[in-house]
Amino acid sequence: MNAAAQTPKTSKTLIVFAHPEPQSFGAALLQRARATLDEAGHEVQVSDLYAMGFNPVASAADFEQRRFTDTLRYDREQKYNLEHQSFSADIRRELEKLLWCQNLILQFPLWWFSVPAMMKGWIDRVFVNGLVYGKNKRLDTGGLKGRRAMLAITTGCLPEMVEPDGLLGGLDINLWHLQAGTLAYAGFEVLPPFLAWSIHYTDDPQRQHYLDAYAERLRGMDQAQPLYFHPQSDFENNRLKAGITPRTAGHRRPG
Repeated sequence: MNAAAQTPKTSKTLIVFAHPEPQSFGAALLQRARATLDEAGHEVQVSDLYAMGFNPVASAADFEQRRFTDTLRYDREQKYNLEHQSFSADIRRELEKLLWCQNLILQFPLWWFSVPAMMKGWIDRVFVNGLVYGKNKRLDTGGLKGRRAMLAITTGCLPEMVEPDGLLGGLDINLWHLQAGTLAYAGFEVLPPFLAWSIHYTDDPQRQHYLDAYAERLRGMDQAQPLYFHPQSDFENNRLKAGITPRTAGHRRPG
């Protein structure tokens, strides 16, 4: 066997983690993820937002230069500061990680059908206009095209609660704003989410099962089949073309 064949294929994975409790089960999942990915030959970086004291508040302080001085037009200033490489230091650090990675994992507890505010602020401040999205950058032409992303979620709810006829509505609908409106819109191939259900009501064997299942999911991440989202070519005048069958949770024919 030659030297090239002995060298394992590596991927670069960024995990963005948001949980306020360092002894949480979410933290245990993060620890297992790091060990699993390292063992599989991945390069791994972690943005532990609470541990970092990451500032989630988008403000004028994010910009060392301003295009508009009379009023804050945040998305315009993002584009301007991208051109001038003049973001605040914390945004620059996170942008470097984002552009470095081939795989992005957003790991968080599901709060009010969404991410904690800390992670939402990370998305708002780091998914910058002109780089991640903007003119000619969305969906299959998004700025992060060629990368993969996955949600890793701990919940308080039971799985049957997010079945299509469940109390809270279908899981794909609950996660549409993240999987479609954020990750797919930015150009990512979006992998099916990993969920550890009803953590407050599980015992140690069930938690161990979740840890093992997460490790197995991560080991197969590079070969996983992504979720389907309609490409831009399926639309005309911002509507699905006649003859295109809606295939996602967020699309249906009116009437």
